[in-house]
Amino acid sequence: MTKLVADQADGLRRLLAHTPTRVIAVAGMGPGEDAAAATMNLGAALVHQGKDVLVLDEHGGTAAAICAAWAIDPLGDLADVADRRLSCEGAVARAGCGVGVLPAPLGDRHAEIDPRLLCRGGVVLIAAQIDAEGRLSALARMADELLLVLQPSAASITSAYAGIKRLHYAHGLKQLRFLVDGVAGAEEAQRITTNLANTGSRYLAVSLEAAGWVRADPHLADARRLRQTVVEAFPASPAAVDFRRVAVDMGGWPWRPAARAVRSVAAPPQGPRVDPPWVRATPAQRAAVA
Repeated sequence: MTKLVADQADGLRRLLAHTPTRVIAVAGMGPGEDAAAATMNLGAALVHQGKDVLVLDEHGGTAAAICAAWAIDPLGDLADVADRRLSCEGAVARAGCGVGVLPAPLGDRHAEIDPRLLCRGGVVLIAAQIDAEGRLSALARMADELLLVLQPSAASITSAYAGIKRLHYAHGLKQLRFLVDGVAGAEEAQRITTNLANTGSRYLAVSLEAAGWVRADPHLADARRLRQTVVEAFPASPAAVDFRRVAVDMGGWPWRPAARAVRSVAAPPQGPRVDPPWVRATPAQRAAVA
């Protein structure tokens, strides 16, 4: 019996060793969009599922920096790992819930490292910044999925649509997912997601898929004051339940062909980087918005 259990455990380890790394870029689409908090909560919820989670934070040195929100201090950043001054584990700061955070300030050599090599078999969340021209960094463009965070207000939805339009023209955007944060309930969320998806399809030929929603919850502010996520501090709260539901759904998202980095930490260049499908539009889609 002992040998059977050992064989089964070894088989499970071998199976998990070949699990691909999922990379998701998370970005806010307007003033007041707390995409960093959404990234942190999704990371904590994924760890709760037993996932190994690494957050690459492009907000280093700003008020939205995730290390500051969690009150943790990294020993380095993504450039240190790319230049082999530090190992990933040596540079990462680890939150109390188990999420690893590595600052990835804009302007560093993001295109020269494949995030999939930093968290093999786990989930990499890129807390992405969108620049003034509506462009993503080279690092964020390596993601398998782009998840946009917006709020249910008219101003936020208008800003989100304008941002999606800029992303479309900047990158030939083909598809993305969005999360509505701060809704009153399922009915409001359904109305917003349906309207936004229809608008994107009709006017931009962009597939906008709802990733879910999170209810407005006063516990979010309490958790922030405690330097934790609501998933950690108040796991039974409505927002924590919603974040865990979205995290579970993320595991069922279909796998898309992964982008290749220009240079990885472990290997020399293997050819030009290929953008994933969500940043490529077909000729028909480009003609539809011309």
